[in-house]
Amino acid sequence: MSTTLRSTSAFTEPARPQGLLIRFLTIGGSYVDVTGLGEHSSDNRWACRGCGDSSSRPEQDYLFRIRRNANGHASTCRAIPLD
Repeated sequence: MSTTLRSTSAFTEPARPQGLLIRFLTIGGSYVDVTGLGEHSSDNRWACRGCGDSSSRPEQDYLFRIRRNANGHASTCRAIPLD
């Protein structure tokens, strides 16, 4: 029996953008990136690398809100990676 770990995705992880705080894996195999200045900043945003959806009002999103919204999107997005 082999103990070699295999990747669960057929896709390669894209380059990490500057200011990346959190990266969620979508059920379609893409990624939702949360970027910004951190927990106490209201300038955080999320963007899906699969379907292209993103935060609707990034200037008002604190990390505790962004995290929940980005994870919710990742748990339902079936788009495959475009890049």
